[in-house]
Amino acid sequence: MTQSPTQDILNLYTTTDAVGLAQHVKKRDVTAAELVEAAVSVIERVDPSINSVAIKSYDSARECAHGVGERGVLAGVPLLLKNVGSACNGLPLDLGLKALQGRNWSKETEMVRRIRSAALSIIGRSNAPECGWSLGTENRLYGTTRNPHDTSRTAGGSSGGAAAAVAARLVPLAEASDGAGSIRVPASCCGVVGLKPARGRITYGPEGVDNWFGCVSTLCNSLTVRDTAAFLDVTAGNMPGDPYVPQRSAKSWLSLLDQPPRSLRIGYVMVAPWGGSLDPEVCASFEDNLRLLESFGHRLEEHRVATDLEAAWWRYSDIVSVEYAREFEDLGGMIGRPLKEDDFCPFNWAMVQHAKSLSAGAYSASIAAIRKAGQQLAIELSAYDVLVTPTLTQLPRPVNYWSMEERDWRTYLARWSDAVYMFAFNISGHPAISVPGKPSTSGLPIGIQYVGARSDEATLLQLARQTEVAAPWIGHIPGVSALTRASAVSLQAPRSEAAGTQRPL
Repeated sequence: MTQSPTQDILNLYTTTDAVGLAQHVKKRDVTAAELVEAAVSVIERVDPSINSVAIKSYDSARECAHGVGERGVLAGVPLLLKNVGSACNGLPLDLGLKALQGRNWSKETEMVRRIRSAALSIIGRSNAPECGWSLGTENRLYGTTRNPHDTSRTAGGSSGGAAAAVAARLVPLAEASDGAGSIRVPASCCGVVGLKPARGRITYGPEGVDNWFGCVSTLCNSLTVRDTAAFLDVTAGNMPGDPYVPQRSAKSWLSLLDQPPRSLRIGYVMVAPWGGSLDPEVCASFEDNLRLLESFGHRLEEHRVATDLEAAWWRYSDIVSVEYAREFEDLGGMIGRPLKEDDFCPFNWAMVQHAKSLSAGAYSASIAAIRKAGQQLAIELSAYDVLVTPTLTQLPRPVNYWSMEERDWRTYLARWSDAVYMFAFNISGHPAISVPGKPSTSGLPIGIQYVGARSDEATLLQLARQTEVAAPWIGHIPGVSALTRASAVSLQAPRSEAAGTQRPL
């Protein structure tokens, strides 16, 4: 029989990041089981307003929480997996497709095995758009995830459920994945942290080899930079035969946060290379962040992207459509019948039909074009330690702006110009992190993206931590939240003496 959490435990749970909660578990101030009950309580109370949790596994989480001792930097922390991607024994994974609803997968991914070994409590799956190819989070099976800062706005996608749940303090940490911005876009929309790690940093074994030629990465959305660093420590690593094996520091990413970044040469991009100009409030937030970076002593210079990102986007879309069609065929084999038009939203069906129109030669040419564009981007970035861009060129769009009920795949994909700075670093393989910048005048989150050298998440995390301590975002509480504004007054970024001086937002 479960016991309702006390108000003290609820206050601790909703005001503490993941690393902090694990420290309280280690000190025996609270048990992992009590944290699970706190998560259950706030999800049941708050989530109906935003619809961020698609699948619940409370009993499994309760079972896992019992016996959690003092091991692990994240031990005892409740976590949501995404409803696209990581297979987990005993937890359905349906990608938002009714044809797969309730389906359990027989083999577990290595990433989930590592999450279990780190003693996190998997409490369910976050909502995601059907099969994940959207910058919003709406699907026919589970409905729409709404932005907790403004429920008329999108939470972003495709990890919108993950970012919304973290922003609303339902969980401090949620798995997320990114093939064209799907970690960073919802991080920007919801005002949380989202790191797309370097190509190959997280293995897709043992069943998978890679996704979309190394363009898809998996990690998390989190409240704080140290949570992201800790989760990277827990989940990073390769398996024999992985095609990409990035270098790794001998020190943990979490421990490296105690060191300030050296004086960096930073390029910044003010002019969107495709899709029009920046929203004035996005521009103002971006300029505010540039002034902050200068105050740290970093050297800034403007950069204009020379790579033709618009042409690359359409080539990338060809690749995605073919990969989609193949994956859908494999799923049909799993359920014993081909997936057909009424199994999908109109956009996904349109992508399958587009794939059928492409010749092998056209597909090969698109792969070659994307590899070349990635190479050109790497050459451009080689002049800098970090490149800085807005995460999105516009404020969070209204719900259904990226509705997958759109039947014209070209019309739908043209709207992705808001995220022109996103897919570029999927195809180049560079790590990239979105951190919250100064919000809009109406309180909408605005994300700032830092892009690092290949295999160098450490510099990005150090720079993000420096920003977090100087201009903390953890106290920017959404209107829909498990955390009351009264208890939010004292919230601050976890301190680091090396990180800089704190200033108000």
